[in-house]
Amino acid sequence: MSVLDTPVIPAPRPSDGQGGEGLVPVFVRLKLTLLRNGLRQSSGRRAAYISSVVVTLLIAAGQVIGLIALRGNAHAGSLVVLLTAVLALGWAVMPLFFPSGDETLDPSRLVMLPLRPRPLIGALLMASLVGIGPLFTLCLAVGSAFAVAHGAVSVVCAVVAAPLTLLVCVALARAVATANTRLLTSRKGRDLAVLSGLVIAVGIQVVNFGAQRLGRSGGLSALDPAADVVRWLPPASAIGAVDSAAQGSYGRAVLQLLLAVAALGALLWLWQRSLVKLMTAPDGSTLAAAEPTRKKSATAGSRLSTLLPEGRTGTVMRRSLRYVARDPKTKAAWVTALAIGLIVPLLNAVQGTGSVYFACFAAGMLGIQMYNQFGQDTSAFWIVALTISSTRDAYLELRARALALLVITLPYTILVTVVTAAVLGDWAALPGVMGLSFALLGAMLATGAVASANFPYSIPQDGAFKNVAPGQAGLAWISIFGGMVSAAVLCAPVIVATIWLHIADAEDWLWLLVPVGGVYGTLIAWAGLRLAAPRTATRLPEILAAVSKG
Repeated sequence: MSVLDTPVIPAPRPSDGQGGEGLVPVFVRLKLTLLRNGLRQSSGRRAAYISSVVVTLLIAAGQVIGLIALRGNAHAGSLVVLLTAVLALGWAVMPLFFPSGDETLDPSRLVMLPLRPRPLIGALLMASLVGIGPLFTLCLAVGSAFAVAHGAVSVVCAVVAAPLTLLVCVALARAVATANTRLLTSRKGRDLAVLSGLVIAVGIQVVNFGAQRLGRSGGLSALDPAADVVRWLPPASAIGAVDSAAQGSYGRAVLQLLLAVAALGALLWLWQRSLVKLMTAPDGSTLAAAEPTRKKSATAGSRLSTLLPEGRTGTVMRRSLRYVARDPKTKAAWVTALAIGLIVPLLNAVQGTGSVYFACFAAGMLGIQMYNQFGQDTSAFWIVALTISSTRDAYLELRARALALLVITLPYTILVTVVTAAVLGDWAALPGVMGLSFALLGAMLATGAVASANFPYSIPQDGAFKNVAPGQAGLAWISIFGGMVSAAVLCAPVIVATIWLHIADAEDWLWLLVPVGGVYGTLIAWAGLRLAAPRTATRLPEILAAVSKG
């Protein structure tokens, strides 16, 4: 947004600062102006915004129709109460992971304006109701209330409960965002935003697990025990009040509404308190406060150096492990791979429908981290390129990076395999899974090294979800998916051996697959590194140009 497009906020009169009557229209116009100026920047942004509005409205319409179809169901109250609770949870965590989604989430920009906290809270609350999220929430709240409203009293209660639910959700998001403003504008906050992919991935797996359990339980009645507790927690208590009024429990309905009103008041008070602290208290991040942290990091780094080998291998391993600990994009990729690699086999094992061989998913997820090794360096790869003058230098560089990955991936793969076998109680298949995982991990290290040399691409640093620079998406697809298919082909001998032992009813010999898989994976990884080394040494200028594009 240019300076000329930035809206000018008129300085309010003293009466505005006291009563706040003039602040509400000013802040609503500010929100609309920010939205309009943002859409004026490019046609692509306008198209993306219009598309998101259309998709959101279609989803909201489908949800409302589904909720209306539940009207008359004996367990509809349980579903809508839990739906409201999940919606409120989303409002609570969304500002932590998407702090840049709304420019007005940072109240520190208003510090220099002559505004008092109490009227400012009301104005910000009204401005927060402008947007796609509030509209979607209101649609779900109205649909939920309509699904359980029966009778005049419950309809009146629904008229109060729907907007009250929206206000509590918005106030909750604002209170959380204001309390964590300094975190969200720091490097730790940016790291947290990048890690939002992990939360989304984990949430999808949890929702999938819950849906499967609900399908096997035979209907919505399985939700009743949880709903009996959640209906007393705001803002779900507001929708629960509509259900209580429809059942004739008017006293309980009034109490549930009062709980939601009290929650709204408490959130506004906490929001105001955080706002006052933000606008009056100095920031405590000083150089003096950072010195102990720096000293502690240096001590940790020295301890790590003693455990790594000498020479180029130890230096490269230390650099790679520091990328995992400090670089937001690398950290996000690793944490996501570690979490999903455990969640997928473990959830399937808990449901009783999985197999121990699902543990190989962990080796596959972690092996992907070997792909595009040079792209993780971004433009700093030129420093690494200066140290590579021969095929041997390239081989030592790639080998050290593979060893750094094995420091994490090898014990983690063993851990996931053992945990999955313990949950399923299938210890007989553990050796076969372990050997197959070792072979798969070695194959992915080999194909990852070759793909890094032949199909490097840049990883932009300016967005949490931008992992490929424009124009390089084809390289990323070829590198990752082509390498994964090649790794599966390379593992074919171990896969065939495992299947043959099961078919021949020779499971007592599965323990042989542990050393066989380990040796085979080591040889495949060594061959891949040897194959990628000369290619890396001769393509240094092309690799540098590719990884520096973003």
